[in-house]
Amino acid sequence: MKKQVNTISSLEKLFEDSQERDFQEIGTVIKISDGVCRVFGLNNAVFGELIEFDSGNKGIILDLDEDIATVVLFDRFAPVKEQEVAHRSNSIFKIPVCNALLGRVVSARGMPLDSKEELSDITMMPIEINAPGIIERVPISEPLETGTTIVDSLIPIGKGQRELVIGNRQTGKTTFLIDTMLHQKGKDVICVYVAIGQKKSTIAKLIETLSSNGSLDYTIIVSADAQEMSLNHFIAPYSGSTIAEFFMRQGKDVLIIYDDLTNHAIAYRELSLLLRRPAGREAYPGDIFYIHSRLLERAGRFTAEAGGGSISAIPVIQTQCDDISAFIPTNLISITDGQIFFDTSLFNNEVRPAVNVGLSVSRVGGAAQTKAIKKVSGALKLELAQYKELSAFAQFGSELDHSSQRILDRGKRAIEVLKQLRFKTYSFVDQSLFLWLLKEDFLDTLPMQHIKDFVEKYSNYVKTLYPEIYNSIKKSEDLSDDITKELKKVAREFTIAHVHQGK
Repeated sequence: MKKQVNTISSLEKLFEDSQERDFQEIGTVIKISDGVCRVFGLNNAVFGELIEFDSGNKGIILDLDEDIATVVLFDRFAPVKEQEVAHRSNSIFKIPVCNALLGRVVSARGMPLDSKEELSDITMMPIEINAPGIIERVPISEPLETGTTIVDSLIPIGKGQRELVIGNRQTGKTTFLIDTMLHQKGKDVICVYVAIGQKKSTIAKLIETLSSNGSLDYTIIVSADAQEMSLNHFIAPYSGSTIAEFFMRQGKDVLIIYDDLTNHAIAYRELSLLLRRPAGREAYPGDIFYIHSRLLERAGRFTAEAGGGSISAIPVIQTQCDDISAFIPTNLISITDGQIFFDTSLFNNEVRPAVNVGLSVSRVGGAAQTKAIKKVSGALKLELAQYKELSAFAQFGSELDHSSQRILDRGKRAIEVLKQLRFKTYSFVDQSLFLWLLKEDFLDTLPMQHIKDFVEKYSNYVKTLYPEIYNSIKKSEDLSDDITKELKKVAREFTIAHVHQGK
């Protein structure tokens, strides 16, 4: 009899515990405004947890008080009302990842936005994790080719590097990023493009461009378009980073592009103001630096124990009136390993890509370059700097000595070599041949308008008639003395043929 009473007591206690636990798993909406819900009763909820509402909407906890959890909603089309019941998911927010994501367009929540089949064999991964430590990282030593000559020769990007792209609107930043993605074809690099706050038409054009060039197969697009709630804009880059980490842990090289973090910062500022957090400089919250640093710290090149792959991050920041000393730009400059600055005046003067070499820098530098590019681009940055200084001086109409005129002419020819059409990229072999012609003075007597055509035809000439030289450079990634001698012979031969062809 005593044993039966004890059994009944334990069952009652178990029932009471389960009732209490069930009661604590749900809450009640006591206030709703601007996509932000105040929910009472979620006593055991944690920061970042996914909350589900009876209306079908979902949200994430971004603030916790003693009795009230503040939930920010994902969707504006499933309205949540006061006194509605909110359910805990008992899990922080996660997104589905799998190999089938390649070639797909997904939302910030990881849901497919295209009309292809449903994802299968998925793994749920949290959008926020601690970045790997120093011990789990290895030095950056492999170049990530962008196919853009001025970047690969003067501001190189390495696999695992974080390189900021910065500039005003309509200066060619996104064009450069698209060219970079197109250039990864056949290079075993997976691209993740995160579109934050962009128009649907812009994203549709990007998809069409990638698809028509056969580059969508190794690309994943994470889209949080302009019509979506601020929360989707905020979580989109973290979701993209989680997808990149999934492939990195398979030992693959991943390039992730955040276009752009200006919209991301604006979305977080909006969320913070709605959450009534104290505003700081330019009304941004005090933790905006941490928001971006914890995102970009997830990039790098990692040891075999940490996955063995690499994540190269290219965040984009939009400036106003070329002001790179504003709050968000200076934050990102201090977080990243260098920046590529796109200049409005260069763009308006038909210099494309409009990269300002003086304000651009790569803190990885020569470690992310092949020996061939290093040998031909060593003095190029100095020549361009001298040209910029003298060209400003020459505008006053002063007579210049012969050496100054030589520097001006040299700079103009270098700029012509570095110009590049949209959607046209070059391998490091082609780039090294272009710059070798410049370095060895084969372009000094050519008319300016013929320089680009000359260097491109010379590269094709070597590739077609002397494939052993071209393939030797490609294999060794170097311009040896023997190869240089052969190139000089071919260059003289090509110059004569080119002159006769011109006549």
